[in-house]
Amino acid sequence: MGCPSPESAVNLAECIAPSRHPLPRAAEPMPAVPADTADARRGSVDAVLASRHAGTRRLRLDYELVGPAGAPVVFVAGGISAHRHVAANALDAAPGWAEGLLGAGRALDPSRLRILAFDYVGADGSLDAPIDTADQADAVALLLDALGIDALAGYVGYSYGALVGLQLAVRHAARLRKLVAVSGVHRPHPYAAAWRALQRKAVALGRLQCADEQGLSLARQFAMLSYRTPEEFAERFDALPRICNGQVRVAAEDYLDAAGAKFVARVSPTAWLRLSESIDLHRIDPAQVGVPVSVIAVEGDRLVPMADAVELIEGLGGRGRLRVLRSPYGHDAFLKETDRIDALLASELFGPATRIPLHASTGVSA
Repeated sequence: MGCPSPESAVNLAECIAPSRHPLPRAAEPMPAVPADTADARRGSVDAVLASRHAGTRRLRLDYELVGPAGAPVVFVAGGISAHRHVAANALDAAPGWAEGLLGAGRALDPSRLRILAFDYVGADGSLDAPIDTADQADAVALLLDALGIDALAGYVGYSYGALVGLQLAVRHAARLRKLVAVSGVHRPHPYAAAWRALQRKAVALGRLQCADEQGLSLARQFAMLSYRTPEEFAERFDALPRICNGQVRVAAEDYLDAAGAKFVARVSPTAWLRLSESIDLHRIDPAQVGVPVSVIAVEGDRLVPMADAVELIEGLGGRGRLRVLRSPYGHDAFLKETDRIDALLASELFGPATRIPLHASTGVSA
């Protein structure tokens, strides 16, 4: 594999401060016709969203709902590159972004729960404007309205999905009974925000050089270093460098190049930039969270330090519960430690403190 060409300039992005005005309410949705296959349903909802930073926008919300009618609904949301297809199902046999976390016998078992997910606002790259996690939470509420779902039995959010879940628990607390927030808290850590700022500059540099894909690939490679831990890299890539075309390549470079190439094949640079910014715009007051929250923190997560998870729990008071997982995969533990995460989800979703009924109505009419 050849070495990347050198870059020589950076186009600095404009910094946009968050609005201090009250958060606007979302408008009424307009349902679109879904496509159904057995217990899997995929469709779109046309909605008008009053966004926090970009005015009123007409949007399409794409969703996937899997599981038997009448079962409790659990919303599942991942990082900024996650989407509505969480796992293979009767409608789409392709693997989803969290394939190892859904299945028979799992906490997220689509034979006894209805698993709902959607594509984030801005995920298709068509919205080139600041996007707030509050906007995403309002979009979730719009989707629930359109599907006739009064309240979620649970919401499981990882990384960016946890931020959206926290906003939902503040802005629309009546729409969910329980939140499990994995590797996501009430505010971004300044160290993590600095990482993301550098990643966005890499994308800006690519655009300046008319090489969007190279810029996004480099940003993804930076991100992989922040998601994982030095311990994992020491175990996997402790090998001597090699000389390639007269340049030195270290052992991790092939891995990083492959991660970048895979990412650019499926993600829009505009979508990634705006959703990356959205992480850094995120803020909630833990005291305003209106539902029980289980916070799953990963020791060694370089983006969401343990101290921030503890701060969130302290702010939640009696509504918060902290679970700690130690993993060499850091911020990516949710996707890599599927058995351990599944055990935690089972405890937090179905333990005595939560009591999600598996055979009783939860106010769901869809």
